[in-house]
Amino acid sequence: MSQFTVSGRFQSRDGWEDFEKSIDAENENVAREHILAQFGSQHNLKRTQVEIEEVAA
Repeated sequence: MSQFTVSGRFQSRDGWEDFEKSIDAENENVAREHILAQFGSQHNLKRTQVEIEEVAA
């Protein structure tokens, strides 16, 4: 597995907020899915409320 850094922004009560998270994943698509699932479960956000701008190895 590789280390990926995912950055983007998500919708909060105060408007859009930036984020940057590191995650271990097999490839970029899996990293994206893990981040979307994490925001959904921890922050109760829908996928349309999270914008991923960059996935870097």
